[in-house]
Amino acid sequence: MHIDRVTLHHLRMPLVAPFETSFGRITDRECILIEVAADGLIGWGECVADRDPGYAYETAGTAWHILRDFLVPAILGQDVAGPADFQARVAPVRGHPMAKAGLEMAIWDILGKQNGKSLYELLGGVGSRVAVGVSVGLQPSPDALVKVVERYLAQGYGRIKIKIKPGRDIGDAQAVRRARPDVRLQVDANSAYTLETAPALRPLDDLGLLLIEQPLAEDDLWDHRLLQAEFRTPICLDESILSARHARQALEMAACRVINIKAGRVGGLSEAVAIHDLCRAAGIPVWCGGMLETGVGRASNLALASLPGFTLPGDISATERYYAYDITSERFALNPDSTIDVPTGPGLGVTVDRRALAQFTLASLEIRE
Repeated sequence: MHIDRVTLHHLRMPLVAPFETSFGRITDRECILIEVAADGLIGWGECVADRDPGYAYETAGTAWHILRDFLVPAILGQDVAGPADFQARVAPVRGHPMAKAGLEMAIWDILGKQNGKSLYELLGGVGSRVAVGVSVGLQPSPDALVKVVERYLAQGYGRIKIKIKPGRDIGDAQAVRRARPDVRLQVDANSAYTLETAPALRPLDDLGLLLIEQPLAEDDLWDHRLLQAEFRTPICLDESILSARHARQALEMAACRVINIKAGRVGGLSEAVAIHDLCRAAGIPVWCGGMLETGVGRASNLALASLPGFTLPGDISATERYYAYDITSERFALNPDSTIDVPTGPGLGVTVDRRALAQFTLASLEIRE
């Protein structure tokens, strides 16, 4: 594909409700939507870097700079054979996986449209639906949390994830478990603990959780190994896994028993599939994390989560969970069995609503060859 033009769209979209984690509370979400023109086709990608460097060091601002000054120039006016060729061309740029992943997503979208195949088919997905759950942010009190959880269960979600932090962990998890003894429940700390403070989480071992996600530092593997040895409940790594190499090291040292795969965090769908393949061969379950994506990123996540190794429900959720008005014409709805349909149209299988895009755009930049 010959890359003729790339347009960056910096978006800010209001959430239907505030979302709070151990690193902060947000009422809207920023991202960069990437529009790539090649061979008469348009491909869309979503860079999931947000405004603030809470989850990761990348922000919408740093991603804009890296895309404009380094990644786009590496492919503009070039004949790019596909995702692998793209990754080879941007390899000299160290780090910045979210910026790379957004641009690679657009390459995948064009590749699917050129070949009349969905992303689901290109990646090797199986089944037409994927199991999903919902991520619930910190609430004012355990009672308030239970009410929110009950609302999502009533909507049909079959798996609940709650955010935790020191002082808002055991009590919250116990309250949900008392209210719903049989619900599939997991917790996510987003690196809020240290090896010294994490023993306070031991009562979680008695709650029958699916997993405890990323309790320790975002750059740590070794201390997670020590912590996992103290818990019956599987430790799941998220922020610590930035590549298939990190995943291999984590599994070799028994730092976790589950891995959360986010294409944005690991630099793109290609690396996400490599991690999936590694874990599947090792018999380690994986699931697809979410970054409050628009319909563009949500479509990509659904295709990824359709791979056979994704045996745990993902944090993908229905469109209405986060946005009253999305930028894609397609809205993703929750099925009664707590699944969402995988898009089957060419490429990502979604159409960007230009009017909505304009409504939420803070800035745009068109870069031509």
